Amino acid sequence: MFKNDKGFTLIEMLIVLMIISVLIILIVPNLGDKGSEVHSKGCDALVGVVQAQVDAYYIEKNQFPADLGELVDEGYINEEQKSCPNGDNLIYSMEGTGASVSKP
Repeated sequence: MFKNDKGFTLIEMLIVLMIISVLIILIVPNLGDKGSEVHSKGCDALVGVVQAQVDAYYIEKNQFPADLGELVDEGYINEEQKSCPNGDNLIYSMEGTGASVSKP
C-alpha cells in the first residue's frame, strides 16, 4: 500500500539521541571547572598590565607611584583595574629598587 521509505526509524533516532547524550555528559562537567581557571588567568594578565603601567609611570615621572590610586588619578589605569575579576584587590608594594604588583 504505502511504499514511502523516507525518514528515520525509531531505533536510528534513539541511537542519535544516545550519542548526543553521551557527548553532553562528557563535555558539561569539564566546562564547570574552567570558570576559576579563567578568573586566575585573567587576574595574571591584569597584574601584567598594571605592572607595565607602573613601569610607564616610572619612565615618565622618574619615580614610582605611591599607590595604585595615584595611577588612577594620573590616567594610567582605571578604577576597575585595581581589582581582579573575582573581586580580589591587587597588591602594590615598594621594594628597595622598584615597585611590584601582585595578586593576593
